[in-house]
Amino acid sequence: MSLNESMVLEALGTVQDPELHQDLVSLGMVESTTIEGSDVHITVNLTTPACPMKAEIERDVKAAVGALPGVETIHLTFGAQVRGTEQPSLPGVKHVIAVGSGKGGVGKSTVAANLAAGLALEGASVGLLDADIYGPSQAKMFSVEGKRLMADSDKNILPLRNHGVKIVSVANLVEDGQALTWRGPILHGTLTQMLQQTVWGELDYLIVDLPPGTGDVQLSLTQLVNVTGAVLVTTPQEMSMVDVRRAHTMMRKTHIPILGLVENMAWYALPDGERDYIFGEGVGAAWAEQERIALLGQIPISRRVRESGDAGTPIVIADPDSEQAQALRSAARVLAGQVSIQALNTLPVL
Repeated sequence: MSLNESMVLEALGTVQDPELHQDLVSLGMVESTTIEGSDVHITVNLTTPACPMKAEIERDVKAAVGALPGVETIHLTFGAQVRGTEQPSLPGVKHVIAVGSGKGGVGKSTVAANLAAGLALEGASVGLLDADIYGPSQAKMFSVEGKRLMADSDKNILPLRNHGVKIVSVANLVEDGQALTWRGPILHGTLTQMLQQTVWGELDYLIVDLPPGTGDVQLSLTQLVNVTGAVLVTTPQEMSMVDVRRAHTMMRKTHIPILGLVENMAWYALPDGERDYIFGEGVGAAWAEQERIALLGQIPISRRVRESGDAGTPIVIADPDSEQAQALRSAARVLAGQVSIQALNTLPVL
């Protein structure tokens, strides 16, 4: 039998997405197959441009199709199509991802900034909402501090942009250094405005940097939008985990899935290559395993992370080859994979 497209599709039907555990054909990921003599051209649309399993999928596709009689060369092209739920209040935004910790001082905002920048580096369209109303820091971390948010002719907010990310922060709505003393209703109204009156455009992911605690902003977010899931950030010490457990409980009560845990400041690399576990060793990782939560990454502590944040450039951009940047880029890819899994559980297959 001569080689034909049906044979190629049948072979592709044996290749599973390693995270979604369904075959590429059933998932609607195979965009096209064409045959030119002994050459086979295949286009596969991944569920995210930040797919952490891309290399494995490529290997399996080439193995399955390469085993067909008459195939000599396989030309495999990858695209990406992020699938998301319809957001009535945020048209064009596919996924809202909350980043929280339950407390301050664990590097939550730094992690949120680098996850956003990391996803953008992978080719995703990304927005970042700084919902830490009393302590906004994303304007500083993305070097847009002092710039004012503008409005279009319909009085909708136009987000600022830097490092491939659209950014909205209350720091760009008020005077520099102004202390905010707003109560709950004003907080809710401000969050509503920043979320629903912003021209976000088409976004694969909107990262929301939550304030510490489990209060008004967290509850308002669940009322205003469909939250795909949450990322919890902790340091590997028991006192940090006490508050992360509270944040976890709040997420469960508000029916927000947990996409994963980031263990920040996991260790300090000594000059001799040894690791100094300043805040304890693997407490967050052990808890994530106990709760069956994905461990997105363990990020070593480094002065360079602080310096890059102060300078307004996330470390994944400022020092991409550093151990910290590589760990954060990996965390962003694993997060994207977890979002794809969550989407598969709630969306019809295309």
